[in-house]
Amino acid sequence: MNARIAPPAANLDPDAIARSARTVIATEAAAIRALEPRIDGGFVQACRLILACRGRLVVSGMGKSGHVGRKIAATLASTGTPSFFVHPGEASHGDLGMIQPDDVVLALSNSGETDELLFILPVIKRQGIPLIAITGNPRSSLAHQADVHLDASISSEACPLGLAPTASTTAALVMGDALAIALLEARGFTAEDFARSHPAGSLGRRLLLHISDIMHTGEGVPMVAPGASLTQALMEMTRKHLGMTAVVDADRRLLGVFTDGDLRRALDDEEVNLRGATVEALMTRGPKTITSDKLAIEAAQLMEKHQIHALLVVDQEQHVVGALNIHDLLRARVV
Repeated sequence: MNARIAPPAANLDPDAIARSARTVIATEAAAIRALEPRIDGGFVQACRLILACRGRLVVSGMGKSGHVGRKIAATLASTGTPSFFVHPGEASHGDLGMIQPDDVVLALSNSGETDELLFILPVIKRQGIPLIAITGNPRSSLAHQADVHLDASISSEACPLGLAPTASTTAALVMGDALAIALLEARGFTAEDFARSHPAGSLGRRLLLHISDIMHTGEGVPMVAPGASLTQALMEMTRKHLGMTAVVDADRRLLGVFTDGDLRRALDDEEVNLRGATVEALMTRGPKTITSDKLAIEAAQLMEKHQIHALLVVDQEQHVVGALNIHDLLRARVV
């Protein structure tokens, strides 16, 4: 029997588990705080090299540093800095051709002595490609060969054995995030720019989706003439499933809107002759509208502000060109 089998879960000490977790958090938080005074001229020079790059920022690292490097490359790419990850082991077997003279290389290694990285450095240097290194050892081979070295050294790992990369990977990741955000601000990268690289995300939908993308058009737009009866208006509302109908003139110019709320108010008004009344007499005049070029999120904000559940879409001459309701916004995941 293996003498190192873990004890049963029932014997675990909850307080000891909590202490261990808090120690990890405190250790890694201290490692991050230690980075702040190291944001100096070297960091600025690294940003200048990347901003001046006519190609892409190529990130590389082995093991846990490689995992961190992949995340850094992804963050950079989504915040305005063209970037991708190259595995250093694969680089020496053909992938080195992915790195071009106009690129900049960002290499990560806690020890600064990773063989796979050091092996490809002569090829990178021979092409005159600028090299930025993030290491935990300023005296390492990688740090000495880099054009710019960013110090991500730590006093101790959060692992009690001092073996598993924990605080060191956190420090490297934070240094990479600092680079990405500094570059984002230097480029004047906006929320709209971010949305364009995240079209399927919630921000992309909020900033890129227009009314014209989700509105009902043509026969899908409920509309009746002002002389239509209450029954005709209700039948149009039922067919189109939007909880309202536009009331328009012969040229489809908006006169008003008749909604479920208008129907309830008419039913509560004893003076209204429901059998003889036309929809023009019961409709809401001057309803809230929106144009098709507006963002879908603006429709959501308008509905929320005025406590309504549907909108008519009009052109500059107040012709009805579309309609949408809150369910359309929900389906588009705008709200």
